[in-house]
Amino acid sequence: MLTETAYAKINLALHVRRRRDDGYHELETLFAFVDDGDRLTVRPSQQDSLATTGEFAPAIDDPFGNIVAKALGKLPHGPGWAVDLEKRLPVAAGLGGGSADAGAVFRLVEQAHGLPDDWARRAAALGADVPACVLSRACIGTGIGTDLEEVPNDLAGMPVILVNPRVPMPTGPVFKGWDGQDRGPMPSGSLRQIALDGRNDLEAPALALQPVIEEVLTALRQTGAFLSRMSGSGATCFALYDQTADRDAAVASLADRHPDWWQMSGALR
Repeated sequence: MLTETAYAKINLALHVRRRRDDGYHELETLFAFVDDGDRLTVRPSQQDSLATTGEFAPAIDDPFGNIVAKALGKLPHGPGWAVDLEKRLPVAAGLGGGSADAGAVFRLVEQAHGLPDDWARRAAALGADVPACVLSRACIGTGIGTDLEEVPNDLAGMPVILVNPRVPMPTGPVFKGWDGQDRGPMPSGSLRQIALDGRNDLEAPALALQPVIEEVLTALRQTGAFLSRMSGSGATCFALYDQTADRDAAVASLADRHPDWWQMSGALR
């Protein structure tokens, strides 16, 4: 039996530069990962299978079409694997939940058999975030997000909260709502400096679709975080803290004031 965590992905910065003729968008993004997420367990089996549990398992209405099943189909892994997926991350939430699950499958196969040399191409065929989620380490993504550069991580261990107001936010409509204006490249420097000086160009179109995101951001800004921002295409927002005690106080305060919001706390990897 093997186990792996599908680490929640956040975009510390996400700069959308242009729409491409193929329908994708040119991006510059700073990926970071939280030390918690979905959990996968695999056992040898006669054939591949997927069982889902957890709070957000009902959102997976087609287990055989799930990205975990597709990831298994991309990689040699023996006769078969029975996969148990504990779905702890909300779906369509800007956390790369499905991509994180696929990334965990790749790491499980790496543990058991090693990965083929072209693993990055196979991962990218599943989704633009999947190669970064296979690494699950801080990195800069360019192109459509699949061209990766690992960078020194001065934010490792930084206390973090993830908050979602329990509204789904499919990626397509958010990108469609982007106004097409190039607001400039992602800044350079340390991860902390890039995060502080960067932005998320998808916040405005996401807020137009789900104004409750602004309520989340406002609440996080009142907790003493040194940075709060929406992740990806939303609706999850994150807050970073210099002190664990400040994060823990924020967790308690948010739970008291907004008990209906989903929360996950941890630290950046």
